[in-house]
This record gives sequence, C-alpha cells and structure tokens, in this order.
Amino acid sequence: MEKKTTLYLECRSGISGDMTVAALLDLGATEENLRRTLAKLPVGGYEIKVQRLRKNGLDVCDFDVILEEHGHGDPEHGGHEHSHSHGGHEHGEHEHVHSHVHRTWKDIEEILRAADLKPRVLELSLQMFRSVAEAEGKAHGCAPKEVHFHEVGAVDSIVDIVGTAACLEELGVEEVVVSDLWEGSGHVHCQHGVLPVPVPAVLAIAAAHGLILRQTEQQGEMVTPTGAAIAALSEGRHPSRFRVKKIGLGAGKKEFPKANILRAMLIEEEPEGELWLLESNIDDCSGEVLGYAMERLLEAGARDVFFTPIYMKKNRPAYKLSVLCDEKNIRELDEILFRETTTIGVRRCRVERDELERRPAELETPWGVAKVKACILPGGEEAVYPEYESVKELAGKSGLGYREVYQAVKEMAVKEMAGKEAAGKE
Repeated sequence: MEKKTTLYLECRSGISGDMTVAALLDLGATEENLRRTLAKLPVGGYEIKVQRLRKNGLDVCDFDVILEEHGHGDPEHGGHEHSHSHGGHEHGEHEHVHSHVHRTWKDIEEILRAADLKPRVLELSLQMFRSVAEAEGKAHGCAPKEVHFHEVGAVDSIVDIVGTAACLEELGVEEVVVSDLWEGSGHVHCQHGVLPVPVPAVLAIAAAHGLILRQTEQQGEMVTPTGAAIAALSEGRHPSRFRVKKIGLGAGKKEFPKANILRAMLIEEEPEGELWLLESNIDDCSGEVLGYAMERLLEAGARDVFFTPIYMKKNRPAYKLSVLCDEKNIRELDEILFRETTTIGVRRCRVERDELERRPAELETPWGVAKVKACILPGGEEAVYPEYESVKELAGKSGLGYREVYQAVKEMAVKEMAGKEAAGKE
C-alpha cells in the first residue's frame, strides 16, 4: 500500500507564517510556483524576498514580505515598508502598519475565490483563514463572519497563508502532523492593547484543534495566530515512529539563545508498533449501553474494544472498558466514551506491541469464497486463520456448523499454501 506524503512541523521555536513558507521552500517547494500562485491574488503593494541565511551556524531559508514604499496596488498600507518579525508581524512592533486595515472574513474569502487558485490551494487557504476567523470571533465575542481582520487580514498574512497552501500543494502533502507548540511568555502590544502571551486567538485555535502548547521563559510571542492556524491543519496529531525523507529549515526573525528555526520534514510514518490504550472504570452503566458503546467505538476506528470485570469502591461490581486505537482516533473515541457511557474520565497511555506480518487471501471452497489471513511467524513459517464473518456466512449457506466449516477452510488453505510453496521450489 502506497504511503501518504506526510509533513511534520517541529515547532520548538514556535511557528509563524513566514517561517513555514521558508521551511517549505527549503524542503523543495519552488520559488517559481510560489510567485506564480501569489501573482493570481487581486492584491498588490508588496514584494517577496527569498534568501539563504546562517542562524547558529546552520544554513537556512528566509522568506520575507516587503510592503512597497508607497503601497502600490494596495493603498491601505500607505507609504510604509514592512518586513515580517516572528512573534511581531501579527501582534508586535508592526501594529501601526495594520491598525487601519479592516477586512472581514467575507472580504478575505472573496479575495481568495477571485484569485483562480488551484482547488487544493484554495481549500487549504480557506481552511487556515477560517481557523483564525473562528478563534478571533470566540476571543472577541462575535460571529466568525463578522470578524474584522485587523492584522491577520493584512497583505503579508494573506501572502503567508496562500504561500503556505501553494507550497503544500506543490510538495503533494496529504497530511500534516505537528510537535508540541513551544510558546513564549510575557505580553505583546497589538490592535486591542496589551495582551498576555499566548494571545487569545492562539489559545482559541489550540483549544479548537487539539494543539498542545508548551510555555517557556522566553519573553515575547513565538506562536502567531497564522502559525497556529497552519499547525491546526494537523488537528493536533503528533507523529509516532517515522522515517525522515527530507528536511527543510525556515528562519525566524527574532534572535533567541537557541536557534530560532522551524524544521519541516517529509516523513514516512511507521505506526504499526505503537497504539494508544484508553480506559475507564464504569459501575453505573447497563449492559445494553455498554454494548452499544462498543459498536460505536469500533465503527469509529478503534482497533479493539473489550471489558474486564472489576470491583470498585464499596465493593461495587463494575467493568473496565478498554479501547486500543491509533493516535489520530483518540479525540473522536474520547467523545464517544463521554457521550455514550456514564464515565466522567478517560485515562490513556501509549502501548507498544509486536505484530506479525500478515496478508489477506481468498480461497475457493465448495460453499463459496472464504476469506483468510496468512501470518508470517518469526521462523518464516506461515499460519492461516479463516476470517470469522466469512466462516459465519459460509456456515449459514451450507447448513454446516461453524466449527466444521472453520476447520475445513483452514485445512484447504494450508493445503493450497503447501502446493504453491512446492511449485515455487520447482
């Protein structure tokens, strides 16, 4: 099975829009495609600059948006040259540039839809701006469509978001995963006055999309709303085991004691050996309710669901409900557990497992086609196991007992495998 092209963003220095575009260009996206895509936007008055820098001895890519001296094509910006500052371009020292910019979410959407962007670029751009609109709406107590994008709606951030989408599309990225988002401390000056770090929009995006923030003692903003919206493409999913295929480094504009860079990696995930175990002890739920919860959990992607009889406080008979799942399914399965059972808490931990290599196969029998799975044992020998649903169907058709059909299918499968092995040796 062909593996997805997965992008991993390692945000140990936070994340912003300009850092992301720079890292994706370093990863292999082309400046030509970026410029071609941005030229479609009905927005002017800016130039972009791509260059190589050295940060802490590392060769990294730097991406900058420079607003023209006289704001050609975009009079909203007047005659001020502006360049990004990670942690400042949306809330920091450049708020005087954006203070009079007022674009609503409807304005942004019209700009994007009028640009004749590729479908995937348009989809990703709208998704990222929507994340910011919903977060700003929540922070300021208004509907997302009524949000006025003071800073985020400015030209440089439109360029950041559309530029990120263009690079993701060119690289063929199908899925995004992120590390924890490392954030600074203190306060920043912005359109709305002095705000604590993380700013409200970043917190709202993190809460809505399952992002994990890690606050540091570094003074200032390290995660911008645009950066958080880019990270939100992951819906909070972390990578498990993976192989690195390619690495890109994007420069941040602030000077930190540690290298201020965003690492973007194209990876191949190897999640088979690691799962998550969700557990809850329940003493006030009927068997019917628990049975229904099990069905819902399996339908939603749980690898396995099982119950263990236990005794709880006051010697109450109860059940421990255990769910094995992949990390990407945790949030949905948690929601099902809270909605469909009486539990008020779910604990979880990573678990590792050894797994046999397996392959599905089909076998002609006197009663129809039987599905089996063949597993490779450590010594190289194959073991065959008929699939339950397939045996059940054949037993119903033939009128024979389940065990009789199971044994017959297994013997036929073993015989067929032995025949193929003998033919291979000849």
